Amino acid sequence: MITEIAWSEQSFWPVLAGLQSFPLLAALLLSRVRQDWPAFWLGMLLAFVEFVGAVTLFQLYDPLRPEWQLVERLTLLGPLQYHVAVDGMSVLFILLTAFLTLMAIPYGWVRPFRPQPRFLVLLFCGESLLISQFATVDLLWFFLCSLIQIGLVGYLMRHWSASLDEGVSLNRFFEFMGIGLAMLLAATLILGWSHFDQTGRWSFDLLDLLAHPVHSFLSVSVFFLLFYGLGIRVPLFPLHGWLPLVAERGTVVLALVFLLGVKTGFYGMLRFMFPLVPASIYRWQLAVVIIATIGIFYAAWLATMQQNLRRMMAYAVISHSDIIVIGLFTTNSHAFQGSLLLIGNVGLAAATLFFMIGLINRRTKTVLLGQLGGLFGRLPFIAMAFFVAGLSVIGMPGTPGFDATHLLMEAAMHRYGALITIAAALGNVASAAFLLWSFQRVFLAAPGQRPIPLPKVRQTEWIEGILAVTLIVVQLTAGFYAEPWLKLLDTTAHSMAKPYSLFLDDSPARHN
Repeated sequence: MITEIAWSEQSFWPVLAGLQSFPLLAALLLSRVRQDWPAFWLGMLLAFVEFVGAVTLFQLYDPLRPEWQLVERLTLLGPLQYHVAVDGMSVLFILLTAFLTLMAIPYGWVRPFRPQPRFLVLLFCGESLLISQFATVDLLWFFLCSLIQIGLVGYLMRHWSASLDEGVSLNRFFEFMGIGLAMLLAATLILGWSHFDQTGRWSFDLLDLLAHPVHSFLSVSVFFLLFYGLGIRVPLFPLHGWLPLVAERGTVVLALVFLLGVKTGFYGMLRFMFPLVPASIYRWQLAVVIIATIGIFYAAWLATMQQNLRRMMAYAVISHSDIIVIGLFTTNSHAFQGSLLLIGNVGLAAATLFFMIGLINRRTKTVLLGQLGGLFGRLPFIAMAFFVAGLSVIGMPGTPGFDATHLLMEAAMHRYGALITIAAALGNVASAAFLLWSFQRVFLAAPGQRPIPLPKVRQTEWIEGILAVTLIVVQLTAGFYAEPWLKLLDTTAHSMAKPYSLFLDDSPARHN
C-alpha cells in the first residue's frame, strides 16, 4: 500500500524514476520486435534518449550543494521503501552506465549477438537495475537489484558465450557472486536489526541507519561482511578468482563490461560501508592497504605471464582495483575525489579494452598473443582505441587517469608516507609495461607461432570505426577537460571524508 509519495522541487518531473523506468519501457518495446535490423536502430534510439536523460541529470545537479538532491520517496508496506536521491558520485556512475549501454548496442550488432531483440531486452533491463543501484538510498533495495542483475549477467553468459567451456566459468562466477551476495544480505539484515533494536522498527534506509549507528560490537562484523561481499564484485585481491576464468572462457565481453566498466562493488562500499562503519574502517585501514599493495604486484606479475589477452586484461583490472583501494582507505577528501575519478576512468578504459579485444577475436578467432601480430595496418581504429585506453589506465597526461592518479598518490603520500605510495606507483609502472607490451605484440610486432594470415583479416567496418572513435574522443575529452568532473565530485568527496576527520591526527577537530 502506498502511504507517501514525493519528489524534489529541482525538477517538475521525477527524473530518477524516469531514468530507472525508461529502460524497462525500452525492453518492453523491443520485446515486440521480431527482426534484427529494426531492433538495432530502435535500440540505438532508445539508448540515446536514456543517455540524454543522464546528461540532463548532470545539468540539473548542483555540485556546490552538499545535501542529497532530486530526492524521490515512495513509502511501501514493511521495511522496503523506494527512496532515491543523488550526489556527485551517483551522477558520475549513472552517466557512465548510460554511455556504456549506448556503446554496447553497436558492439552487440557487429559481434554479433543474435537474436538481437532478445539481447537488447536483457541489456536494457540490466541498465535499469544498475541505475536503480546507483540512485537508491536503501540498502535492501540495493541488494535486491544486485541479486537480479547478477542473475541477468549469468543468463547473458550462459546463452551468448562463444566458448565451449562456458559451464566451468559460469559455475565459478555464481559460486563467487553467491558468496558475495550472501555476505551483503547478512550485513543488510544486521544493520536492519540494529535499527529495530534501537527504535522498534525495521529500516534499511541509509539516513535512518546513520541516525542510529550500529553498536560497536557489530561494527566490525558489518565492515568485513560488506567489504568482502562487495569486494568480490570489484574484484579485489585475494577475492578475484572468478575473473580470469570468466574473462578467458566466459567470452561474453558485455558481461565483463557491465561487471567491470560499471563498478557496482566500489559504489556499494562508498555509498553504504564507508559512512556506516567509519570507526572499523579506520581501525583496519592499514591492514587493507598493505593487502592491496601486495595485490597490485601479484596481479601485475601474473599479467606479464599471460598469453591470453582476456586473462591479461583481467589481471590488469585486478591490479588497478587494488590501487583504488589504497585511495579509498586513505579516507580524506582528495583521496576520495581521486579514487572516484579513477574508478570512472578505469571502468571506461577497461570497457574499451574488452570491446576492442572482442572485435579482434571476431576477425582472427583467437586472443592468443602467440598467434597475433601486425594488425595495425588492418585495424587502425581498433588499435588506436586500444592504445588510448591503455594510456588512460596507467594515467598518462591527457587522459582521465592523470588527475585521478595524481590526487590519489598525493593523498596516500600524506597519509601513509613514501613506502606505500612508491609501491603503488611502481605497480602502476608495471601495468604500463604489460599494457604497452601487449599493444606492441598485437598490433606492431611480427606474428608469432601459427600466425593468422593478415590478408584474411577483414578491415574495420564503419560501425566498428564509429564505436572506436567515439570511445577515443570521450576519453581524450574527459582527460583534457577534467574540470567538470573534479567540480562534480568535490563537495561529495568532502562529505565522504567528514566522518573520518575526527580520526586524523592533523585534524583541527582532533586537537579541539
